[in-house]
Amino acid sequence: MNLAKRFPMLALAAAVAGVAAWGAPESAQAQEKIKPVVMRFVADFPPPPHPAGLAMKHFAERLPQVIPGSEARLYYAGALYTIPEAFEAMRQGNLEMTWMQMGKAAPVDPLMMSVVGPGILTTVGAVDNIDKTETFKTLAQRLEKNQRIKVFGAGHMSFGMGVGGKRRYAKPEDFTGKKVRSMGPAENPVLESWRANPVVMNFGEVPSALESGVIDGLMTSIGGWLGVREQAPFYTTGGAGVFTGDYYMVSASQRWFSRLSPAAQKALDGLVQETIQVQKELNWCVDKMTYDKYGTKDPSKPGVYWLNPQEVSALTAALGDGPSRWVKSKMPPEGTKLVDSFKAEGQKLSAQNPPGSSWIEKIDCSKHASKIIIK
Repeated sequence: MNLAKRFPMLALAAAVAGVAAWGAPESAQAQEKIKPVVMRFVADFPPPPHPAGLAMKHFAERLPQVIPGSEARLYYAGALYTIPEAFEAMRQGNLEMTWMQMGKAAPVDPLMMSVVGPGILTTVGAVDNIDKTETFKTLAQRLEKNQRIKVFGAGHMSFGMGVGGKRRYAKPEDFTGKKVRSMGPAENPVLESWRANPVVMNFGEVPSALESGVIDGLMTSIGGWLGVREQAPFYTTGGAGVFTGDYYMVSASQRWFSRLSPAAQKALDGLVQETIQVQKELNWCVDKMTYDKYGTKDPSKPGVYWLNPQEVSALTAALGDGPSRWVKSKMPPEGTKLVDSFKAEGQKLSAQNPPGSSWIEKIDCSKHASKIIIK
């Protein structure tokens, strides 16, 4: 693997130079016009040191600076609601904000599964631009119209999604008969194509399930793997989107958000965009720093193993069209068109954003070293 290309240590791209200030607080006069906000922010990923957990913590710390007197109460790993429950609570105005995986929102709207599946967004730059696709925009419009949910934007868990386990999962036959944690129903046909037995569970249940043998491995991000490294010392990835697409969105109850003053709405929207930017940087740096510490070129040894192109091809070839056929089978007719359009958009984005071309891949991770803990 060409690490210099995959993890270039260059200066921060000029396109994000303004983020260094990360949203300086407004003037005192502007702040006085905004009433304090007390809100609950629910996520289905783990707390810090997980990179998305760190980003949520950043949001909570910055909120009282942006809107004095405000408080964000954070709930990680499904501690308050499951995803369907959270979306129902937002629709009714009983929950303020969420940061959750899009595919797991299928019980609310089956069309949310149109942006899941492996081998679609396969580069960092492509993943970074998912919210610019017409598919993503269509889904956001549907949620606002049908569920009264406002979508701020997209955030992702890792640019190196993969599979962790007590042993190495690098070839289709490695999965045969194994019980592997799936992140959601849409990942089940991927694992089934490799003859594994998928087990859907929240991340909070994973450590004990690995220890007890309920599962043999898990689909997760590099950041998620760090939390279970002792129970699952082997981690395998092939790059962005090879094993699965893990796309998350930050959203709010429209009933709640519409009751805020225009100044508060503007301040919150700005803070969310800032937080998403921070999370992208943290995700990349956790991936890079984890590989720096635990990377291995020998698949027989524990650690993070990056599949070579031939190994990636063997895995993706074994998938066939099973995952997309399964997703389409769970959707109304209009949804099948979205699956095909997202696949076309994703392949185009991947071609337009080759490895090494994204601003994310040029981040100087030393600026985040004090926040990131690689155990």
